[in-house]
Amino acid sequence: MNTPPKPPAPGETPRQESLIEYPSLFPIKVMGEKVDGLVHAITLVAQQFDPAFDATTIELRESKGGKYLGVTITVTATSREQLDELYRTLSSHPMVKVVL
Repeated sequence: MNTPPKPPAPGETPRQESLIEYPSLFPIKVMGEKVDGLVHAITLVAQQFDPAFDATTIELRESKGGKYLGVTITVTATSREQLDELYRTLSSHPMVKVVL
């Protein structure tokens, strides 16, 4: 018999069930200024969270003016915690402007 989920403590935000089935391939778009080393830096972070990350699957897209670069990486997501930490790590990287 399943027990019902425990209600959140006062002031605590309830966690929603994940809509993602793990493990699964999960695309993440990272944007930053088009500078040397951006793609390499993003690749290193992806490999840190997904040792089987395949850099040949990276997709690049320049902005219309050519100043920014969109880098789409596809990682094997194994948990919500992994994805949350990956997003935090990418978002705090000095070369990264936006993570979607």
